[in-house]
Amino acid sequence: MNKHIKVNSSTDLSRRSFIVGTSAAGLALGFASVPGSSALAAPASFDPSVWYSIAPDGLVTVTCGKADMGQHIASTMAQLVAEELGASWKDMRVKLASNDPKYNDPVLGAQITGGSWSTMMNFDAMSRAGAAGRIALTEAAAAMMGVPAGELVVRDSRISHPKSKKSLTFAEIVKGGKATKTFTADELKALKLKTPDQYTLVGQSIPQLDIPSKTNGTAKYGIDTFLPGMVYGKIVMPPVRYGATVKSVDESAAKKVPGFIKAVTLEDKTGTTTGWVVAVANTYANAKKAADALKVTYDNGPNAKVSSESLLAEAKRLQADNASGLFFVKNGDTAEALGKASKVMEAEYTTNINIHAPMEPMNATAEQKGDIWHLYSGNQFATRSGAIAAGALGIDPKFIVMHQAWLGGGFGRRLDGDMMIPAVLAAKAVGKPVKVIYSREDDTIMDFSRPLTFQKIKAGLDDSGKLIAFNHDVVSAWPTKRWGIPAFLSPDVEKKGALDAFTVNGADFFYTVPNHNVRAIINEMAQSATPSGQLRSVAPGWTFWAVESMLDELAVASGKDPAQFRIDLLDGAGANAGGAQRLRNTLLAAMGLAGYGTKKLPKGEGMGVACVSSQERATASWTACVAHVAVNDSGEVKVKKLTVATDVGTQVNPDGIRAQVEGAALWGMSLALFEKATMKDGAIEQTNFDTYTPMRMSQVPEVALAIIANGEPATGVGEPAVTVVAPALANAIYNAVGARVRSLPITADAVKAGMKKA
Repeated sequence: MNKHIKVNSSTDLSRRSFIVGTSAAGLALGFASVPGSSALAAPASFDPSVWYSIAPDGLVTVTCGKADMGQHIASTMAQLVAEELGASWKDMRVKLASNDPKYNDPVLGAQITGGSWSTMMNFDAMSRAGAAGRIALTEAAAAMMGVPAGELVVRDSRISHPKSKKSLTFAEIVKGGKATKTFTADELKALKLKTPDQYTLVGQSIPQLDIPSKTNGTAKYGIDTFLPGMVYGKIVMPPVRYGATVKSVDESAAKKVPGFIKAVTLEDKTGTTTGWVVAVANTYANAKKAADALKVTYDNGPNAKVSSESLLAEAKRLQADNASGLFFVKNGDTAEALGKASKVMEAEYTTNINIHAPMEPMNATAEQKGDIWHLYSGNQFATRSGAIAAGALGIDPKFIVMHQAWLGGGFGRRLDGDMMIPAVLAAKAVGKPVKVIYSREDDTIMDFSRPLTFQKIKAGLDDSGKLIAFNHDVVSAWPTKRWGIPAFLSPDVEKKGALDAFTVNGADFFYTVPNHNVRAIINEMAQSATPSGQLRSVAPGWTFWAVESMLDELAVASGKDPAQFRIDLLDGAGANAGGAQRLRNTLLAAMGLAGYGTKKLPKGEGMGVACVSSQERATASWTACVAHVAVNDSGEVKVKKLTVATDVGTQVNPDGIRAQVEGAALWGMSLALFEKATMKDGAIEQTNFDTYTPMRMSQVPEVALAIIANGEPATGVGEPAVTVVAPALANAIYNAVGARVRSLPITADAVKAGMKKA
């Protein structure tokens, strides 16, 4: 998490209202009554916290306040609760939270899923929730059995008294109605949690709870929403990504489409969308036909001539202006150190526009019931999405109820709530529930993409080859600033303004360099024309691309092995204490597993290293990669193997961790070699997977993982491995054929050009 964001302590649980007993009627989580009984006679569920409830049949249902997009975070939260509660895994169930404020994140204060934060920030809170329930159940069991609570043992959803051989199941205790203990915030903080050597569930690869429903088809995604009387909306996209306005709409041809209802021109008060029209019809197929038949004329607005080339040119202009931007890091005097350096090196690094392309395209269903608007969709930022819908309607957000669904992929795309707007405005216009589904083309062209970035690094070595100065400028759109949430921006180090640290995180690395500047510069042209969002890995996806590539260039210039060059810089001096050592250990682990430096490789093959502290310095996950590539005479790169080591602190579910790290590494490889979107005349040129080409299964290399679990607090694993692969590949390419590549994606033409220079 951004080190400048002010958050509550991870154990500040006062907002979460840990209430035990049937008096907490306002926190009931919706369990049906016991079959065959009247609702009034049914035993009450036991709600130890807002985060879970135990039904009279003993089933424990954990409410996950995080979006689950295949990373199984709902099961992770359940595993943490079950560990401290003493529940049997077979009794655990999960459900997804609504946007009710009681489910706000205990640390961030908002329902947001991103930054690889979920486990690390909620480990303690969910553990304490489980412990509170165990204590309350134990005291109730002691009263029911007439024995001291201190003599009871809790295991597998049963509380036993070894001396008397008495025991009660959780179900029996709940039915008895004796669990009435409540906990204050201070009491929760004081609870003694298990130590790692006492874990029986945490650290085990137990089955993920969502897999059965996802394999038998009962899991409900947003696109699976069906409501009585529901109709469908299909977007008509403007010819530019952002800034167009609708001048006129001719419905005459659309009226000939069976089932056509209306064309709705969006008047979006939030400014999230511009120039959109929604064709509404009785089926999606008819809505699509009607959308194709509508004749819409536009004023294309101020971004009609923007291109990838003009975005890059503007970025270079801004970087060359010493007065632009704000400082994210300013340590020492880089100008003086560079003036005294024995060797000064400069390099420019670029990344192109990238899109999310989740398999489930954006969708939302809106329905008005009285004063309340109900929204059905999968999203990563329920707090903001609900507010956007309310803003579009001109109502108070308290009148929006978000019904969270499983996400068919998110990767940061569903942090934005644009799909809510056509749904609510179309539903308002036609007076019926409306389900809006983006086509693949809609989703590709109207994505809130990873921004095009330009970075320039100037670094200096002394006469012994030691790195003494590192000046790093980062130019991009600022996605977080676009959100309009001041708490997510950070004051610059000179206190001159607020910057979007989520565009420069990672540049504040753990290497010891006495003179180090990082300047964050907003590209307003990209901010307006793109507009950009957060894509899996966020800033470290480009900042470490530049940093770790430049370090290799510096290592070669100093005459040192690139891995040893990094190890020397990871000395843990000053503020780098602790973190540098953990990063060094992951690098050594990856090198050992890959056999780096231990064998002679054939001509045209090479290994390259990189190590990162993604996502943010304050919430780092320590990850290293050794990439092994083969490059032919045409510059074509074949990745033979990726070896990734990551320090996760405490493992919750090892199998889940390995799946996420492996998937992240492959995503990083896809971004490095295959994915590129371009802008021309204000629009994204790529429309589908024939022109935007993520890595195919036939291109997947061998992936070897070293997971380091050392008992430290849990770290995030969903994104860090994305950030380490691209620089490792570039460094491996140099070691294979002597070609330096400084732009993503890496192309055969760029490699071949570099080979000619070598």
